[in-house]
Amino acid sequence: MPIHLKSELLYLHEFCSWEDFIRELKRYILYYNNDRIKVRFNGLSPMEYKNKYYNELI
Repeated sequence: MPIHLKSELLYLHEFCSWEDFIRELKRYILYYNNDRIKVRFNGLSPMEYKNKYYNELI
């Protein structure tokens, strides 16, 4: 089942201001790219997988 930004961020939080929303959005993007583990990436986060791929090319 795919996970979407709306279900993980927008529907779970009530934001008091645009600044709060932007701050949480930036945190979510950092999490999504750096901490989230993906099975299809052999247990690596997207950034770890990307770095591993480029290091193997060198």
